[in-house]
Amino acid sequence: MQSNKLKEIKEILSYIYPEDYNKIYNSVKEKINLINTERKNFYKLSNNDSILITYADNLYRENEKGLKTLNDFSEKYLKDSVNTIHILPFFPYSSDDGFSVIDYKKVAEGNGDWNDIETLSEKYRLMFDAVINHVSKKSSWFREYLKGNSIYEKYFLELENTDGFNNVVRPRTHSLLTEFKTSDGYKKIWTTFSEDQIDLNYKNPDVLSEIIDILLFYAEKGAKLIRLDAIGFLWKEKNTSCIHLEKTHKIIKLIRKIFELTYSDVLIVTETNVPHEDNISYFGNGNDEAHMIYNFTLPPLLLYTYFKHDSEIFSEWLKSISSPSENTAYFNFLASHDGIGLRPLEGIIDEKNIEDLTEDIKKHGGLVSYKNNPNGTKSPYELNINLFSAFVCSDTELSIRKFISAYAIACFIPGIPGIYIHSLLGSKNYYKGVENTGQNRSINREKLDYIKLSRELENKESTRYKIFSEMKKLLKIRKNNKEFDPFTPMEVIKSGKDIICFERDKSIRFILNISEKIKKIDIDGDFSYHENNIKIKDYVILKPYEFILLKRDLKTV
Repeated sequence: MQSNKLKEIKEILSYIYPEDYNKIYNSVKEKINLINTERKNFYKLSNNDSILITYADNLYRENEKGLKTLNDFSEKYLKDSVNTIHILPFFPYSSDDGFSVIDYKKVAEGNGDWNDIETLSEKYRLMFDAVINHVSKKSSWFREYLKGNSIYEKYFLELENTDGFNNVVRPRTHSLLTEFKTSDGYKKIWTTFSEDQIDLNYKNPDVLSEIIDILLFYAEKGAKLIRLDAIGFLWKEKNTSCIHLEKTHKIIKLIRKIFELTYSDVLIVTETNVPHEDNISYFGNGNDEAHMIYNFTLPPLLLYTYFKHDSEIFSEWLKSISSPSENTAYFNFLASHDGIGLRPLEGIIDEKNIEDLTEDIKKHGGLVSYKNNPNGTKSPYELNINLFSAFVCSDTELSIRKFISAYAIACFIPGIPGIYIHSLLGSKNYYKGVENTGQNRSINREKLDYIKLSRELENKESTRYKIFSEMKKLLKIRKNNKEFDPFTPMEVIKSGKDIICFERDKSIRFILNISEKIKKIDIDGDFSYHENNIKIKDYVILKPYEFILLKRDLKTV
């Protein structure tokens, strides 16, 4: 088994570096042999799995490290609800709220230290970010490069101009190249995301070797899931779009093979905010690439569906949501530290409807970020809004019902639900953050006073308490019903354009009214209410944005 996997690793490396693969192959082999750990069984995802997405310091308490506060919050409020915590980059950084990493192997001082990570890992499965497309300009690698250290000479991408790179796909409006003063004069360096985020040059096998070392270090430090941030941009090639290239896919396959030989209980998660068909390509053949991919189409398409009160496009798309194998699953999130990407809607709804969606978001106090297109134009790239604000109307109870019903979909369709901490806590748009940073994404990255938050979560009349309680109910339902295992089949049932309806495992039916009117919905079969087993005769009545779970009487099927 090991020799076969090593052979596969060698084949991948010989494809990536046809002229110079032996050195890195021997380096990888040595890293594998040095790992002194018992082989762990592959971790099979189930309905017990759900993920909290949070920064280490999203909650703060005076004179306390962020991870300590997070640990206390988790112990008090979460231990029966989620089993996994995705801690967004907790390393020293220089910008982008953590995604411009200065040192991959350190915990930022304000967050705590590796002992705090270990404490959390004893109670929760942890997801770490691997921000491996780029590093901070303040990182030692880049500083040494600027000084002329020959070791780092080919760690970054130097270009005189962008000739041959006119079709590069990227989510930003600034210039692709940023000029830096080096010991050898001024050089133009590739910077996909910002002038502070310097892209790594994976054509240099030493870079890949360094990154593999870092990923194995994360597993050693307790990571059970590793999120490959912005991974689609990894490999650059002249006269291409420089996204989703074959060698990028090969590197992900390589990473998976290495973990299968070292920490086989670690799952690989890819983050590719792109159209649906490109996104699902990171499943590979279902057994050789990502274990989980972000379901990027879900958030914007669901918002479009709610604003239009029309489920037809969403229901048709929902039919495609199934895992290619019992080792791979969608990561069903509706909100995160970033905005809500619009590219995943390409080919699903037209430009006019995307424009309508951006206007609806603006009406709810949201912002819109833009990207440069290869033809020189700009177009909307992402919606920036705290998700609860997108559902807010004049009636608070109705706002909460709308919001929770959307998360019910994320919890009950195939896949694993991921809940951003500000969704869990019912936060609203944070305009002060946008003012302070000048960045649209700060609208949903507020740091919360833990003492004040605790008071709100103890107050049964507060919006935070109501949302938090309803979220926990959703997670409990999911956890207690094996039908919501990420791999059980789903059948989408046509029930009218303002109804979303599906069944899991032919035994639990989900029905949601996305209209602003009370709806009478006919029931075609023998069902009882999931909550109390009372039989249903012919129909159910649902209030606006109310959902219901029905249990099929399998004896009559």
